[in-house]
Amino acid sequence: MNLEEYKGVFVFAQQVDNVISGISYELLGKAKELAKPLNTEVTAVLIGSDVKGLADSLAEYGADRVIVVDDPELKEYRTEPYAHALASVINEYKPEIMLVGATAIGRDLGPTVSARVATGLTADCTVLEIGDFPLQAIPGQEDKQKHNQLLMTRPAFGGNTIATIACPDNRPQMATVRPGVMQKIDPIKGAKANVVEYNPGFTPNNKYVTVKEVVKAVSDTVDIMDAKILVSGGRGVGSPENFKILEDLAKAIGGTVSCSRAVVDSGWKPKDLQVGQTGKTVRPNVYFAIGISGAIQHVAGMEESDIIVAINKDEDAPIFDVADYGVVGDLNKIVPELTEKIKAAIANK
Repeated sequence: MNLEEYKGVFVFAQQVDNVISGISYELLGKAKELAKPLNTEVTAVLIGSDVKGLADSLAEYGADRVIVVDDPELKEYRTEPYAHALASVINEYKPEIMLVGATAIGRDLGPTVSARVATGLTADCTVLEIGDFPLQAIPGQEDKQKHNQLLMTRPAFGGNTIATIACPDNRPQMATVRPGVMQKIDPIKGAKANVVEYNPGFTPNNKYVTVKEVVKAVSDTVDIMDAKILVSGGRGVGSPENFKILEDLAKAIGGTVSCSRAVVDSGWKPKDLQVGQTGKTVRPNVYFAIGISGAIQHVAGMEESDIIVAINKDEDAPIFDVADYGVVGDLNKIVPELTEKIKAAIANK
């Protein structure tokens, strides 16, 4: 493999029902940052059916070029045609870096494609940067240290440690990236995409599944990644029934309830409300951490919140190290009183 042939930072621009997923814009923002020290361009790969009209929105969020693979076989996501499409783009255009969102689609597509193009894949990354590998040159082997490598950081061993991984000898360097951890750039209004249409051809085979019906889940809850105010509870809340006082606070302040891993493991709340390394990464304007000790795995998922308010009876709880405001005391007394104060303030407006 001639590594010099591989240039550019590519992003799989996931779309569902002809709507670009938010993770695509987040990855484009990170791709712009990665492309700068490499002195290269950012390319979005848009795969689907009748999707060319979405290209300009990708340009607004940082894509210098958009490769569009448009075919009726790509109307709904299916592993085989999508993997064929993305692997063909990689083989044809030879990107140095290929980023995919760690969504349900990306976690299926990424490893399938990496195997086809014979490269490695680092899954569920939370940090990406350009640097040297090994991180510290081995004494006497400084000439073997490689520069301008994609350093991919991800939680390992259940979130108990952090691993930084590189792929120095194969291209592209591939990573799936957890939604919510990267930042979109401010949109460039009126930006127009440099569109390249590419179709490798699709011949259905025995690996093609047939989609008989698409049943969409209906939920009346807000995705915690989109919430502006989160009221998050941990094991210290005491019981699933006691989450009622958190729900009352969330209702009063216009927020959404979330939780820690301990709460999910105890069966008190569903997984889609979990914040942390093994849950979702959130960036609300205000984050209430109630009865949460503040283990590093949880903090990694919420430390970028604008304002963090911690309520815990243990004054030495690690959560106070990252909190902007901390209250030491019994949450069963503090939270209901806070809720009533908020209700009274709103009523007196």
